[in-house]
Amino acid sequence: MRPVAVRADGWGWRHSGRRAWALDGVDLAIGPGERVLLLGASGSGKSTLLAGLAGVLGGADEGEQRGALLVDGSAPVAARGRAGLVLQDPETQVVMARVGDEVAFGCENLGVPAALIPGRVAEALDAVGLALPLDHPTERLSGGQKQRLALASVLAMRPGLLLLDEPTANLDPAGVVEVRDAVARLADRTGATVVVVEHRVAAWTGLVDRVVVLGEGGRVVADGAPETVLARDGAALAASGIWVPGHEPRPAIAPPPAPGADLLSASALAVGRRRGAPVRSGIDVAIAGAEALAVTGPNGVGKSTLALTIAGLLPPLGGRLSARPALADGLGEEPARWRSRDLLPRIGTVFQSPEHQFLAGTVRDELAVGPRALGLTDADVGARVDELLARLRLDALAGAHPFTLSGGQKRRLSVGTALATRPRLLVLDEPTFGQDARTWAELVALLAEVRREGSALVLVTHDELLPRALDARSLELAAVGS
Repeated sequence: MRPVAVRADGWGWRHSGRRAWALDGVDLAIGPGERVLLLGASGSGKSTLLAGLAGVLGGADEGEQRGALLVDGSAPVAARGRAGLVLQDPETQVVMARVGDEVAFGCENLGVPAALIPGRVAEALDAVGLALPLDHPTERLSGGQKQRLALASVLAMRPGLLLLDEPTANLDPAGVVEVRDAVARLADRTGATVVVVEHRVAAWTGLVDRVVVLGEGGRVVADGAPETVLARDGAALAASGIWVPGHEPRPAIAPPPAPGADLLSASALAVGRRRGAPVRSGIDVAIAGAEALAVTGPNGVGKSTLALTIAGLLPPLGGRLSARPALADGLGEEPARWRSRDLLPRIGTVFQSPEHQFLAGTVRDELAVGPRALGLTDADVGARVDELLARLRLDALAGAHPFTLSGGQKRRLSVGTALATRPRLLVLDEPTFGQDARTWAELVALLAEVRREGSALVLVTHDELLPRALDARSLELAAVGS
């Protein structure tokens, strides 16, 4: 496909049920073949703009728009086959049961000749570093592997407009390089127009030829060559929450307290999602009160599965996982046998995909679910919820539906739901995903405060700054067989 031109003239979008516009008055022109890095603080409307360009925002029942948004001179809905979108949450993009079928799906819908599709599938999977059999079940992929799969599915379509919404957010460092290089190869070969939203600015500045910054209300506040914009406006952009190289946040955090009593211990632990099929074994680790443990390693090595096992949401497949008296309070040593109500004040969990734990119709009610389940009074529930709304910068969105939030806002809400029950152990899978520099620092400070109050933190993360900021002990899971 030939490269695509994009134009916005006073364009705005408001989600159904919201008073405020997610974006308004956007004026932007992107020429065919340009490569643009789209920056902005969390909630500035970046993902909404990409969804608008892809033609997937929905009709009048999902929101309203004003102004004009055009893809090659036509409404994005009429040009859907011209754009390929990699969503912020890859879970929402996987539709087929097998890896090969998933990558072929878009090509088939575009009418690519059947004889050409196998070659495109193989090339796309190789480009993103997803070395798996074509019949590998998509349901058994890790979050990072699903992210690579979503990108491969779009690359195979060879779109004229490539829209990437935080394509490396849940990837290990090697995966970040592979994905960026795969995008570069596609752009070099096809001349495709590229618009990428990413907090990891340094990884993309060498690939793009232009940086566009969205400010409050979605208006363009900076636009130009990367070196010019970041040098001229770097300090101001960093103050607004943009991750600017050389201006990384340094939250002021007091030294961590001394570890408390042991809460949980694992001995020769084997973990997995299916009985008889462990993805990891031989894990020995102990977690004490007021301690922070960072679980790191490449995608697909079992980090999230270990986290869910520690949290009592998956039973161990071998070895032993024992809750100590300081955590169990007479409930028995096996967290997987505890009732959900028993888990709430003891182990709080933040899933890798925030949507997997949302239950209520508003942000406020979502934060109240756990405290209400514990039987707290209305006054106590209200006090906890109000405090978290303010600390997580969600107070202006208290009445919004959780699924209409930006990716970064959803992540903060999911962390808030775990904090609301004040558990003794917090298990957090990629807790800083989607955060701008300002909300990242605030979230880190909040977690440090929880730790000072005696709760333990287990952090599954690819964020190299997070363990350092929290002075966390490391448990690195190497690739199986390495």
